[in-house]
Amino acid sequence: MIRFTLCCEKKHEFDGWFRSNADFDTQKERGLVTCPICHSPKVEKTLMAPNISTGRQQEKIALAMGEEQRMALEKLKEFARKARESADYVGERFAEEARKIHFGEVEPRGIYGEATPEEARQLIDDGVDFMPLPVFPDDQN
Repeated sequence: MIRFTLCCEKKHEFDGWFRSNADFDTQKERGLVTCPICHSPKVEKTLMAPNISTGRQQEKIALAMGEEQRMALEKLKEFARKARESADYVGERFAEEARKIHFGEVEPRGIYGEATPEEARQLIDDGVDFMPLPVFPDDQN
């Protein structure tokens, strides 16, 4: 995961986590990256200092957030946790299973898994409703 410092047209700064630079570009093009303060979709990456790994890195990140951002992050983590708990994990079969549900081939149910960018584009083209579930650095430890 890569953390970018982002800034909207009204100069609100905030952080965003992405799998790659290309993932940021794709999400921005689709209008999925918006300012959490004013909801503007006109968002750009700002210059950032290199990320140097230290034993205190997480503490620095937590201290850099204001209370409002920390609460929003906790709500987002809780949403992702509940979504995973109430859905079936289908792994790399996500696109295939989502299509079956969308077209009524199987009983509707919540699912989550992985999809390539190309599979995600095809799901959008097919009119399948889905959303990316955030993966937090804590989730991978």
